[in-house]
Amino acid sequence: MSVHLNHTIVSCRDQERSAAFLAGILGLPPATRYGPFLVVQADNDVSLDFAETSREITAQHYAFLVGDEEFDAAFGRIREQDLPYWADPGRSQPGVINHRDGGRGVYFPDPDGHLLELLTRPYGSGST
Repeated sequence: MSVHLNHTIVSCRDQERSAAFLAGILGLPPATRYGPFLVVQADNDVSLDFAETSREITAQHYAFLVGDEEFDAAFGRIREQDLPYWADPGRSQPGVINHRDGGRGVYFPDPDGHLLELLTRPYGSGST
């Protein structure tokens, strides 16, 4: 068997809000319950399992490789919700997207401060 990422746990204050936010931006089906988690399933069988906590949340980075049509739809939802977005993870280029490797990319926050990224080309796959 080869190695594949299966799931990751995402700390949040409100499972419903956070899972619905991610599924909504990405155009994925609503989250399902699995034990104490609300699970958002990506198309490659990797899931993000939302777990509520009252402890301090350390912001994490989650990057999603999407097709051009999915990027357009998700980026449209980001703008419709008037979310801040950046071309870079350092948040020094607000209000623009990047075109790394001949694709497009954007960074934006989720409700708990995690930095989400959409990209249409894997890093190192083309010209910068």
